[in-house]
Parts: sequence; C-alpha cells; structure tokens
Amino acid sequence: MLFDFANLTVAERYKLLTSTVVPRPIAWVVTQDAAGVVNAAPFSFFNAFSSDPAVVGVSVGGSPRGPGDKDTLANIKATGQFVVCLVSEAVSEAMNITAIDMPPELDELAEAGLTPTPSRMVKPPRIAESPVAIECETFQLVPLGGNTLVLGRVLAMEVRDDCVSDPAKLYIDSPGLGLIGRMHGRGWYARTTDRVEIPRITWSQWQARKAEKPE
Repeated sequence: MLFDFANLTVAERYKLLTSTVVPRPIAWVVTQDAAGVVNAAPFSFFNAFSSDPAVVGVSVGGSPRGPGDKDTLANIKATGQFVVCLVSEAVSEAMNITAIDMPPELDELAEAGLTPTPSRMVKPPRIAESPVAIECETFQLVPLGGNTLVLGRVLAMEVRDDCVSDPAKLYIDSPGLGLIGRMHGRGWYARTTDRVEIPRITWSQWQARKAEKPE
C-alpha cells in the first residue's frame, strides 16, 4: 500500500515513520541550563552520523507546554554541551519516568532515582546507571520544521568497565550492554540481545558464489 506523505497530517507521518523505522536507539540526553539546573529526557530520533569528526544526532521537537523549545534544546542552545546516555533494559523504567513532561524546576534524575556523576570533558553530568555515556559539544543545529536536529561532536565516551572486552583493541561487549531500542506505539521496545550474524562478503567472493550456482 502506498502512503502519499503530501496527503498526510504531521501526526500521520509520525505514526508511519515510528512504526516502520525500528528499532531506534534511544538518546537519554542530559543537559543543564546556565544556572546549573540539570535536565534529562529520552529521544528516539537519534543515531551516529560520522566518525571524522565523530558526530551523533538527536532530533528534538517543540515543547508540549506551548510555543518555545523543550528544556533539552534550550539548555543546549545556552551552553553548547550535552551528554547522551544509552538505555539498558535495567534502567528502562527510570528512563520512562524521565519522559514525563515535568515542571522545569524539577530534577528528572532525582524523580527517577538516578545518580548524576561528573562527566570528564563537559559540565552536564552523566547518568551513573547507564552503561554508555557520550559527552558532546554542539557541532551544528539544523532546523527541521517543528524539530531541530542537534548534531553533537563527540569529545569522550564512558563505557562500563565490564562491557569493555579488550581496551587496547577497543572491543566492546555490545550484547553485554543490554541496550533496548524504541519500537512502535507508546510503549513498545526491543532488546538487542537477540542477534543474527550475516558476515560481509567481498566482490570476488560474490562472483565465486554466483559461479557455483547451476544454470
């Protein structure tokens, strides 16, 4: 069935995108305002986009409280720094609490029983319970209609010690991170522990494989 996006509402486009582009990694973004008040919120329009420079991107929508930016985007504009913490199944309930549209003066980390820990290279803290924290400074802000794509240059990454298989070779125990991804609807997620290995092949291997097939 063809869906012509020119004839769909914003809500309908969102529904189709989030029902098909799955699973999506979750950026649990920690920021602080100029006065040092910390904010934490999850976003699933998120991914890594470049390794040189190392850049991750998070798309932030408008504030549900009315005109203006969400606290996350307002803080990034004010300070130019943020931390992306990745979400494991172990902290999924806490992440869900921080998704609540709380009054701006409340500390989402405290409400969710999470532990802020000093970052190494930026002022916003990381979430101690998260297995991966990516410290970023603003690389570019790209307006996307009602959203803003925040591109962050990665300055440092903190990975939980037991998930680093070989520090010298930068081997990470990805399944050990226990990360979850966003699925469809208002409450569906997927685990990343169910894997299928499909090894990459070269052009010569592909040619040899085709030659072996009977006519």
